[in-house]
Parts: sequence; C-alpha cells; structure tokens
Amino acid sequence: MAHADSNSNRSRILQVGLAWIVITALAELAALAISWQPFGNSREARISDEAFELLVYMSVPVMTFVLIMGGFSVLVDRDKGDDLDGAPVRTNSLFIGGWMVITTVLAVVAIITPGFSGLDELAAEPNPDLIIDVRGERWNWTYSYPESGVETQGVLMIPVDTRIMFRITSTDVIHSFWIPAFRIKQDAVPGQVTSTMVTAEEIGSFGDADELRVQCAEMCGVGHARMSTGVDVVSEAEFAAWIEARK
Repeated sequence: MAHADSNSNRSRILQVGLAWIVITALAELAALAISWQPFGNSREARISDEAFELLVYMSVPVMTFVLIMGGFSVLVDRDKGDDLDGAPVRTNSLFIGGWMVITTVLAVVAIITPGFSGLDELAAEPNPDLIIDVRGERWNWTYSYPESGVETQGVLMIPVDTRIMFRITSTDVIHSFWIPAFRIKQDAVPGQVTSTMVTAEEIGSFGDADELRVQCAEMCGVGHARMSTGVDVVSEAEFAAWIEARK
C-alpha cells in the first residue's frame, strides 16, 4: 500500500512539474509577444518600461506554479463526496526549503536589478539643459521658461533630446504633475518646490498620442478631470522659434 502511494505521489509530482514547465514556457512566450506598455516617449519611460517587463518575466514562473498547484487541487484532488478525513499531510522540508530559496533569490535579484540599478540609471544625468517652472492651480497648469521670460498655459512645449528639469509648485491645494508618455509624476505642493527630470526622445504631440499630455493625478476638486494640457515635443530649432515668437 505504501509503495503504491509512493508511486502515486511521484506520478503526481511528474504531472505537476511537466504542466508547470509547459505552461510557463507558453506564458513567457506570450509575455514576450504582447506589448504591455502604453505609448512612451522619454528616456525615463524606456527605463521604467524595461524594468516592468523584466519583473513580469521573473514573476511568470511563480504565478504559473501557484495557478497549477491550485488547479490540480481543485480539478484532480477535490473531494470525492465521502465524509472521511483525508490522510494526514506531513511537512515536506525539501519542497518548503526549495520554495524559500527560489523566491528569495528572485526577490534579491529584483532589488538589485531593476531596483538599485534602475534608480542609478534614472539619476545618471542630473544636470539639466533647460528648466521649466510649473505652477498648478485649480484647474489649470502654468508653464514658465525662466531663461527667456516666456509663460504659457495652453500647451507645454519642450525640445526633443534635451535634459529638462521641471520645478513644480501649487498656489492652492495639492496637485500632481503627470505626463503618461514620459512615465513621470510629481506632486505640486503649496509652499514647496518639488522637481523631476525628463528627456524626450521623439518628436510628437497630443494630437499624435493621448499620452502626451499633462494630467493632474491628485484629486483636487470638481474640475480635477479637466486639469489637463497637451504636450508638444518639437525640434530644437522649432522650440527656439516658438520661444522667440512669445518674447
């Protein structure tokens, strides 16, 4: 009887292991084939998207293992209708130890990369080529270019391939300066100046992609949803002409 139970357990382990390998391979192929990210147009977006994709690939084996174990428990090992207690299940030290080692290694790897390495990459270019002051107020954004004295509200105009620092504040309540295409978001706090940096990599505008917009991401009142302006990423020559026309 014990020999039969041992053979049955080995057979079940083999079934689960084979199912895990096959489904994990298919899931990884699907993750590679599917475009997970919305439109991105900045150095920061590229770094963030690569980190997200790496974490997805790392999480797939863990996710498929949990789903397969749950699936076998529900579909194969479910109650057969009798009222008898099942055989006692003893602790499997090898399984528990292996699970702890594998998940710990994955967690440490994720902390190192894309964790620390990603943060270092984001902070690798601390010196801006252009500073833009951003002021949030219910319910609009004002953009000032201190080097030229230009101020505008209708659109955020920035040159491509230029390291930009946004200095952000608010005149009334807390807002949040968010540009989806750049993957940057920074709170605008009354009485404080926060900052974030970005480098746009392609020419484009809100008319080309909805993600190229400044959107308030902090609930700030009845006009919160309308607190949005388009972003135009233009060539350096076009940006210089735009600034000159508004002086």
